[in-house]
Amino acid sequence: MAIRFAKLKCPLVLWDVNEKGNEETLAMCKEYGVTVKTYKIDLCDRDDVYSVANKVKQEVGQIDILVNNAGIVTGKKILNCPDHMMTKTMEVNCMAHFWTVKSFLPDMMKRNHGHIVTVASSAGFIGVSGLADYCASKFAAVGFEESLRFELDSQGKDGIHTTVVCPFFINTGMFEGAKTRFPLVLPVLEQEYVAKKIVEAVLCNQTILCIPKILYIFYAIKGLIPHEPGFVVSKYLGAHNLMDTFVGRQKRE
Repeated sequence: MAIRFAKLKCPLVLWDVNEKGNEETLAMCKEYGVTVKTYKIDLCDRDDVYSVANKVKQEVGQIDILVNNAGIVTGKKILNCPDHMMTKTMEVNCMAHFWTVKSFLPDMMKRNHGHIVTVASSAGFIGVSGLADYCASKFAAVGFEESLRFELDSQGKDGIHTTVVCPFFINTGMFEGAKTRFPLVLPVLEQEYVAKKIVEAVLCNQTILCIPKILYIFYAIKGLIPHEPGFVVSKYLGAHNLMDTFVGRQKRE
């Protein structure tokens, strides 16, 4: 996404807990002749978020597009997942959104101009076995974006747009090993394709982006049919076994 925004000549501010990875992204983006600033940050630390946000305002200025994209997954069933990992999942995947939005939304509201992107997940609409903490965090992110959108509308801030992104598994290594029962219907998505669709959604102020498009149908079905038939359909599509072969991102030397 950073590279695609760089191609559009957008000045960039990159936040990451991984300094090396952040600097690599900076180098790739600078090839397009844009200004890029990087900051190391722990999104689990509310005070750190507020502190780094203040540095950005002083050193860069106002932020027009805020993309909340950080995410982690444990991939463990609820009784096998350590408490501290559940807490961290909620902090990164959900609570960090509160702190970043509270940092940059006031300036957007003064100008009635801006865009907030919430990268959630298809697991923010449909529960998946083995992803209780992850689904909880993504359901929360989806609800947060919707409430924020309504709140902005109620205050007449029609110049501030929001986009919630709900993709299926993306080939980043984060869900390595997880398998879909029907890969032609629900394929594992390539990073470049998802980044392209997200940036396009921002450019046209699209409110909800589901990838692939068949997810819109699944969500509609879930809302229309009773629980028991919905449970059977979900099981048939493999939602109960997606994580049986999960290994996650492996550390590289």
